[in-house]
Amino acid sequence: IQLVSNALETLRLIDEDLFRKVESKATFTGDRTCGIKDGIRTEWYAKFDLLSPAKDRGMPPTCVVARPDLQNIFMDDLGDIVKLGNGVESYERDPVQGVSAIMQDGSRVRGDVLIGADGIWSSVRAKMYGEPLVRGPGATAKYSGYTVFAGECYCDPPDKPYTGYKVYIGPQQYFVISDIGGGQMQWYAFVALDEGYVPPTDLLSYVKNRYEGWSDEIHFVIDATEIEEVEQRDLYDRKPMVTKSWTDGPVTLLGDAIHAMMPNLGQGGCQAIEDAHVLGQEISAVTKRSEVPNALRNYWGRRLVRSATVQGLSRFASDIIIRGFDTPCKITSNGFENFNYAGVVTRILQPVLPVFFWIQFNYLYSGWRNEPILGTAGADKAAQIEPPAPYVPAPGAASKTESETRAKEMAK
Repeated sequence: IQLVSNALETLRLIDEDLFRKVESKATFTGDRTCGIKDGIRTEWYAKFDLLSPAKDRGMPPTCVVARPDLQNIFMDDLGDIVKLGNGVESYERDPVQGVSAIMQDGSRVRGDVLIGADGIWSSVRAKMYGEPLVRGPGATAKYSGYTVFAGECYCDPPDKPYTGYKVYIGPQQYFVISDIGGGQMQWYAFVALDEGYVPPTDLLSYVKNRYEGWSDEIHFVIDATEIEEVEQRDLYDRKPMVTKSWTDGPVTLLGDAIHAMMPNLGQGGCQAIEDAHVLGQEISAVTKRSEVPNALRNYWGRRLVRSATVQGLSRFASDIIIRGFDTPCKITSNGFENFNYAGVVTRILQPVLPVFFWIQFNYLYSGWRNEPILGTAGADKAAQIEPPAPYVPAPGAASKTESETRAKEMAK
């Protein structure tokens, strides 16, 4: 999972020791060259600076962490209070206050608050809004029009020491490669296909054929991937929930359960961490049970605009890369290449994109505190806490200096 600087800084503020455990398992990519490449010619099309907006704010650079490692860190920190193997099926509000979670085995667990952090196919959300709990076609979460083929492999691309995250653009599809540490690379092939489409061949062969004629860098990682290491999933998201409350008395929603988004900005998990931070602030200010519903409404109010904006940006990024971009037109000694409408538009957008990236990342990195305009009990209490000192990498953590050194060594 990619943890962008806003999520890492949030973790630092929640618990510095917890952050350091995550840092110890992280592979930092935000201190290397990242950007968009021409998927056919392998030329850089536009680079985006992930480091400067983080460094200017004293924040850690973007990293990737294996999901099992991240889950184990959180689970170990919580101790034995987490119970597995029996999910929440529904809930019932108690007549006076509190709520009972109805479990999959029919048992009930009563508490003061229920937080539905159960993903895009949330049963808590279905109960709250009276939605059918259906996955796939007919669901309230809408198919984006895109499917993704994801793979991991052990390999050592020549540019690995100094590049972190690369997006290869081309007609009606794109490809992403990222270093995930431990000698592994991860790749994603995003393709516009009908919902539920099943390739006629094994997934690896399908991807290789689909990207025939594309960059050798793409085929380098594809050829290093084993067949069983590729999976396919259709991508779903939701429109921002701005017309209904995120709360039902002592019940609220968090993460993909309320604001599922496309993965293009790597903000799905990051926004869930911001949710948890704000929710923790508001609940920690509660002094009696009757204050819980208002605390949850404060959480909703503080998170609504920012999460909706990031949802919109994520969907826009996905649509423009697949629907709007093509191989950029180019004048060569042999004449014009890809001199069509999409190719010309893609070339015209080239000098604009760095400005867009600058605005986008500065927004993501500046609003992570989710401070309310009028103030709330949780925000007022949090304002009294001393902010963390500027980020300093732990010994062994990747740094810009180390990346530059590796780059110079590679150049030699």
